[in-house]
Amino acid sequence: METGLKVTLRGARMYEFLDRLITLAIPRVKDFRGLPPTGFDKAGNYNFGFNEQTVFPEVDSAAVTFQQGMNITMVTTARNPDEGRELLKQFGFPFRDPKEQK
Repeated sequence: METGLKVTLRGARMYEFLDRLITLAIPRVKDFRGLPPTGFDKAGNYNFGFNEQTVFPEVDSAAVTFQQGMNITMVTTARNPDEGRELLKQFGFPFRDPKEQK
């Protein structure tokens, strides 16, 4: 049975998730070469995804019966993609060099 879930984080919980995402989860992605810089919309919000949830250390990989991915949307106060990119870079998002091939 297919399922879906949407969660909105704000305030302290959002900053805690952002910290764990940047310092723990993203570095655990296999063959990671940086986040794609093309995921910005016209308003400066950023979308990216993971193929598996086990990049988060809280998830016990031994208890996972099947891998499930997730999409993450970072809604920012930026007015355009360049401002959004700079804001997330300041938070420590590791973007891939746009000149590199996928």
